[in-house]
Amino acid sequence: MDPTAGRSAARQDDFDAILGRLRGDGDPIHEHMAALMDSFRAGLFASGDELAPVHDNLDLERWFRVAKGHERRIHGHRHAGVRVVQEGATLVHALDAHRTHPEPFGVDDLLPYRTAREPECQRQAIHRRGIMRRARSKTKRPELLEELERR
Repeated sequence: MDPTAGRSAARQDDFDAILGRLRGDGDPIHEHMAALMDSFRAGLFASGDELAPVHDNLDLERWFRVAKGHERRIHGHRHAGVRVVQEGATLVHALDAHRTHPEPFGVDDLLPYRTAREPECQRQAIHRRGIMRRARSKTKRPELLEELERR
């Protein structure tokens, strides 16, 4: 499944062939491996051939380092928190913008992004985080329960 070995469609065909052999084997270990492979299938071929491949977990960690370092410097905590997980899809690009645009951003640079919206999945995750924070609070929990009952 090496991204440098060929196009995404060819690698996906190889993946399907391996998955088919594992599913038809009847061995419980192979069945478990097939289920595991099937679970990460969507993310494995999500970008096709367009994005630069992430070669390993260390490469993925390097990509998120900027956002986590930012969170640590701003809040002074060792753990970067859930914000990187929930808002990482848009946060990382904003924090990494200085690499491709070394001078300060002007109005003309930012104007194309005036109508940009965060993805729906990110909005939902932030909303769920707010509900869970209120649910953990002893003082805000009764208000939350009343609000949920009214809905």
